[in-house]
Amino acid sequence: MAELTYREAVAEAIAQEMRRDEDVVFLGEDIGAAGGVFKATVGLFKEFGPERVRDTPISEQAILGAAMGSAMTGLKPIAEIMFSDFLAVCWDIVANEIAKARYMTGGQMSMPLVIRTANGGGSRFGAQHSQSVENWAMMIPGLKVVAPSSPADVKGLLAAAIRDPDPVMFFEQKSLYPIKGFVPDGELVDELGTAKVLRDGGDVTIVALAAMVPRAMKAAEELSAQHGIEATVVDVRSLVPLDTQTILREISKTGRLVTVEENPRLCGWGAEIASIVADEIFWDLDGPIIRITTPHIPLPAADALEDATMPSAERIVREIVENID
Repeated sequence: MAELTYREAVAEAIAQEMRRDEDVVFLGEDIGAAGGVFKATVGLFKEFGPERVRDTPISEQAILGAAMGSAMTGLKPIAEIMFSDFLAVCWDIVANEIAKARYMTGGQMSMPLVIRTANGGGSRFGAQHSQSVENWAMMIPGLKVVAPSSPADVKGLLAAAIRDPDPVMFFEQKSLYPIKGFVPDGELVDELGTAKVLRDGGDVTIVALAAMVPRAMKAAEELSAQHGIEATVVDVRSLVPLDTQTILREISKTGRLVTVEENPRLCGWGAEIASIVADEIFWDLDGPIIRITTPHIPLPAADALEDATMPSAERIVREIVENID
């Protein structure tokens, strides 16, 4: 078992799948000799060459247009959109073409395509390069949506996404790129649509995603040590498919739900989970659902303002203590 950074796990997963299947190709801006602007693709160009690892012009439409066309003709492309904010530039191709191809052809065509992108805040890039947009993708029928929180999950879930016959949006939280974690040796393939229970507790269930997962775990330890409150922490990992069985089971055990979302509050993924909980297990709840989110504002670039805006472990602790008798 090796200790890898989150960014190294990205390259490991892509290399694993490119060695396994010659139909897997990779394209995007500066992913080749430069190794990616976040250094998440180092070594791939050297090993697989310019035919399979292709630097593209600065055109998100061109990247996804080429990726869609190659998927339609039998390849299995991985396309990188440098910042998730730039999906707005090519959203027509994502939402109206890639997501609808299987449906519009009556199942005659599959779309084995992965769109990787650096998502979210915490890196001081400002409002146009720091948005958390996984909920944009979650609302589009035909897309699968994944957001890992650890190096092991990056490798396993990215490999699963590459092997999937449908288009997968793979959101890598950019502030997590430096974190380290142990990753099993050899081939690693996870399962899309599965949540993970990272911590068991009897008082409250915290449901989190991507960069909010380590913050939720830190908050859970502080709740236990300082307040005697034991929290279950669930890492959602996949928004589409959504592992409602695991999520609902863990909420039923504690009777209380707290979602921790980097999304702006309006229409965040936690609102959908809250709706499902209200429909399915309302009578198992012992108190109101709490949503801890980023406010509905553009994310500031200033250190202190960005930190104050995004959910922190301290804020998670405070809001849970204030709302649990």
